[in-house]
Amino acid sequence: MTFEMTRVVTEEDLDDLEHVNNVRYVQWIQDISKAHWQSRAPEAMRKGAIWVVKQHLIEYKNSAKLGDTVLMSTHIEKSEGAISTRVVTMTNQNSKAPLLRSETQWCLLNALTFKPMRISEKVSAIFIDTQNS
Repeated sequence: MTFEMTRVVTEEDLDDLEHVNNVRYVQWIQDISKAHWQSRAPEAMRKGAIWVVKQHLIEYKNSAKLGDTVLMSTHIEKSEGAISTRVVTMTNQNSKAPLLRSETQWCLLNALTFKPMRISEKVSAIFIDTQNS
């Protein structure tokens, strides 16, 4: 189940080469991941669990520049145990040029104990489209 957001590139997003800084892309990966979780998970579920990054794999493809609108899209590719693999893609909304593709492994933790907890079928049902897998 795909979730999308857009961002318009501002001067604060740029590096010395006048394109979006790689650190900003990582922040946007985190932002869309959090927004997806908060938009779909019921409040009780959100209060009982937190997600932490285990690993990022990012392939940069093209650069975004000042004023570009970046279309971000994310979905959960798979979940196993306490680990969920989330894919984020970013494209230039106007030119359709791909900007990046990332795969991030997120670990689900109990919000009280900070210990890993198995991703339940209830969580998976909200975020993974098993009919189109």
